[in-house]
Amino acid sequence: MRHETTTMIDAPADLVWRTVRDVEKWPEWTPTTTSIRRLDEGEFTVGSTADVRQPKQPPRTWTVTELTPGRSFTWATSSAGIRLSADHILTERDGKVEALLTFTLSGALAPIASLVAGRTIRRLVDTEAASLKKWCEEHR
Repeated sequence: MRHETTTMIDAPADLVWRTVRDVEKWPEWTPTTTSIRRLDEGEFTVGSTADVRQPKQPPRTWTVTELTPGRSFTWATSSAGIRLSADHILTERDGKVEALLTFTLSGALAPIASLVAGRTIRRLVDTEAASLKKWCEEHR
């Protein structure tokens, strides 16, 4: 299963990037997370890890697998038979920022997880995108 959503944000690109990159502050602007705690120190980069807690979900440790400073990062986590991956891709367009958020389920149990949780996953990704837009536009 793969779900993606795109939103245009009327805010400076550096503000949107800082907001996305500072994962420990996500609970301040999106109801899709209750807490995020970095498990390492220093720059947020490939290999960075964080303990992520979301409503009605078990705690998960996410690891950054790809990062292009100022533009995008991907992180992933896995558990028995399933891999979760999320992309956060920002592109400047005519003074605004296009934010593309994706969520992918893969692995042996992905088809079952998609049936059970697909609707919730889509709602969470869409809510995160709308929350990012709202917060950045209010804080530009």
